[in-house]
Amino acid sequence: MKRRHAVKAIALGTVTPHLLLGASPVGKNGPKAPKNISATPFASTWHQWPDMPWIGPEYWANRLQDWEIRNGKAVCVIADKNRSLHSLTHQLGPATGNFTLQVRLEWLNAAAKGIPQAYAGFRLAAKGKFPDYRSAAVFGQGLDAGINGQGYLFVGEKMGSQAVPLDREISLRIDGRGNELQLKAADASTGKLLAMLTYTQPNANWEGNLALCAHFPLEGNSDPSAAFSDWQISGDTLVGSSEQTFGPICFAQYTLHRGTLKLAAQLAPVDRIAGLDVSLQVYTNGQWKTIQTGKPDPLGRVVHFRQENWNSDAAVPYRVKVDLPLKTGTQSYTYEGTIAREPSSEENVKMALFSCNADYGFPDQEVAVNVGKQRPDMAVFLGDQFYESTGGFGIQTSPLEKSSLDYLRKWYLFGWSYREIFRHIPGAFIPDDHDVYHGNVWGEGGKSAPTDEGWGYVAQDQGGYKMPPEWVNMVQLTQTGHLPDPYDPRPVKQGIGTYYTDWLYGGISFAILEDRKFKSAPKNVLPKEAKVLNGFIQNPEFNIKAHYDVDAQLLGERQLQFLEHWSTDWSGGAEMKAVLSQTNFCTVATLPKGSIIDSIVPKLPIPPPGEYVTGDAPTTDMDSNGWPQKGRDEALRIIRKAFALHLAGDQHLASVVHYGVEEHGDAGYAFAGPALNNLFPRRWWPELPEGHAPLPEKPAYTGDFEDGFGNKITVHAVANPQKTGREPALIYDRATGYGLVTFDKEQKQMRLECWPRYVDPEENPEGQYTGWPITISQQDNYARKAVGTLPELDLRACKQPIVQVVDEETGELVYSLRVREKRFRPKVFTQVKHLVRVLEDQTNRETVFSGLTLDHLEKTTLQVIPQPLKA
Repeated sequence: MKRRHAVKAIALGTVTPHLLLGASPVGKNGPKAPKNISATPFASTWHQWPDMPWIGPEYWANRLQDWEIRNGKAVCVIADKNRSLHSLTHQLGPATGNFTLQVRLEWLNAAAKGIPQAYAGFRLAAKGKFPDYRSAAVFGQGLDAGINGQGYLFVGEKMGSQAVPLDREISLRIDGRGNELQLKAADASTGKLLAMLTYTQPNANWEGNLALCAHFPLEGNSDPSAAFSDWQISGDTLVGSSEQTFGPICFAQYTLHRGTLKLAAQLAPVDRIAGLDVSLQVYTNGQWKTIQTGKPDPLGRVVHFRQENWNSDAAVPYRVKVDLPLKTGTQSYTYEGTIAREPSSEENVKMALFSCNADYGFPDQEVAVNVGKQRPDMAVFLGDQFYESTGGFGIQTSPLEKSSLDYLRKWYLFGWSYREIFRHIPGAFIPDDHDVYHGNVWGEGGKSAPTDEGWGYVAQDQGGYKMPPEWVNMVQLTQTGHLPDPYDPRPVKQGIGTYYTDWLYGGISFAILEDRKFKSAPKNVLPKEAKVLNGFIQNPEFNIKAHYDVDAQLLGERQLQFLEHWSTDWSGGAEMKAVLSQTNFCTVATLPKGSIIDSIVPKLPIPPPGEYVTGDAPTTDMDSNGWPQKGRDEALRIIRKAFALHLAGDQHLASVVHYGVEEHGDAGYAFAGPALNNLFPRRWWPELPEGHAPLPEKPAYTGDFEDGFGNKITVHAVANPQKTGREPALIYDRATGYGLVTFDKEQKQMRLECWPRYVDPEENPEGQYTGWPITISQQDNYARKAVGTLPELDLRACKQPIVQVVDEETGELVYSLRVREKRFRPKVFTQVKHLVRVLEDQTNRETVFSGLTLDHLEKTTLQVIPQPLKA
């Protein structure tokens, strides 16, 4: 019975000591200093709480759904392996000294009696992969001590010889004195000593987390395993902080759009507490003022607040306050942040870009610290906020209540890592496939994916969602409920909601897309001889490029209509535009020639710096928006009308490409950001054809290419995985990090940056991935070759005008944009007559010129004098 696991702690970047304590509440004047508990003893207060599926703010439960408060006790409600309940506020420090742990234990599972491998008790000296109590709370292994299914005391591998009856409540106590531990079991009602065991470990170091544990390796047994009460911790070696609690308000996120503030407060599962009250407060005139109250959703445990006519001219401190009526009176908790001042029309807007967050680097403290030094104005998380494996234990898919708690545990881990990034700035989140427990999602309008033949490829290749619609809606509610109102809120199949919308902030208009929801499943639309598996063609003789006209959806008609509308809408002072989506409209990835699926990616060797990997070919991964090609081209033709940059995640491979539709570079630019933690370290090592010309002074893998579907792309930068010499290599050799995009509204430029997660931007301001930064102009996002220009527009009499160019023969919009220049000459791509509309959205005036033809001499000037629009 091996219960001692040594785990080497690895320093994760360089952080200041107090930050290792975790996310402390932030007051109106900035971060509060952590309150060190020193040798302050700890005592559980479960007897003061009502029954509920959450153990309290001082603990982390593995898993969340496996621990409940019942009748004043912490109950492990499942019989399974390695369930633990960690103290967050109290740990043992490195100093030598004395300590005592004690708890009342009730053995609940009759089937586990007599099984020596089953046990309950303490875990001490628990350490995770990184020197942070959060890492230890989720992944920590240490020294287990307690009582097993035969009634014998044990510490590690050492077993006692006197059996203790398991049919009564037992008081367990462990005393640490230097290298020695003494474990005692007593009758909880009489205090009579039942058994004692002494354990000695030379050069002992008990530093680490303290936890209760229940290890009941029973197959298919759903009965509770053990109940704990009156947990006490004391001694002169205690360290920690009273600020290291988590919940009942776990984190909050918000957006501000055209004067409407929407804020989501993510709560722990406290919704069953009768009389629960949650309020949003702002700090004004020296005091906190309640502006709205709300109730948590019963599945997602999120509370949404909405405020119209928000004044964004100044930053406003906010806090979410929850009042919990407990048995001994009402206890109040707060979570504080800032509603930032919205950048003015003249200021740059800096956005931080994230996606793909596995748990290898949890709690990812270096990311929060380094991003904070970049001082972004806004943050976007473009999917895969976690993976199914996050936090261990896999996934639980039913019943609905338990599966929602399973999701929330993973979602909480995301927030625990990154809440300091979006605590004081607006943030947008959109879920991707792993957020809904899929490897890939082809939503097919929201239909149900049958799982009767299995959960993996077989189910998802049929299209639709594997999880129930109530659960999918819960995920969307927690991640997207604070986004601006959906453009078309009508639900799709099964009643699954939509969230695609636009977001205007700081003069930047974002189209937020749902890549997956309407997309056709490749297996359902391609010929059977393609032999599709997980979106990959298994038949090497099948030519996907010959199936450009396959009857398949990409974004769906509803989203295309939204994009058409958005491309013309520059109201509200929009100066520049960008599209946010889960993945990009091409496949920037290669695999060894002959590969027919990407499951080999994690095992591919990672090269040293400077080595060009040979023998690869572009992939045909239909999970990307490179397929279906016709739908891809249709979307890009709309997006380029707005001169919009495309920002995406999903690919695990940071890249900047210039899209081509008819010709290379005739559409917009796309920046797919790096993964935060990378499960699949994809790569781009294309075979270089004879005569290939990389971009000037750029690596050989840049320049004009076609991806595996025949889509035209011009590659400007790629952050390929390479050996860094940093540990853990699992994180640092996989080209992980984050992106930054700075929108310069005066110069009409966009600066793209790509940062390794470990680089301190203040100490190493040149530390970006090779190929970055890249600066592009707004006009670069519609770089189609013009056949000429229309007459020059003299805009000196205009105020922040919007110029729209329309093909008069078809009535189709050619493009539109807001123009800062006083003289502007519209480029056109055909020799037909055009209509030009110059609109002042803020004054409701316009001028229209029709029948315009190419100005071959380029000397004609049209004086624009806007007139009031007719009612």
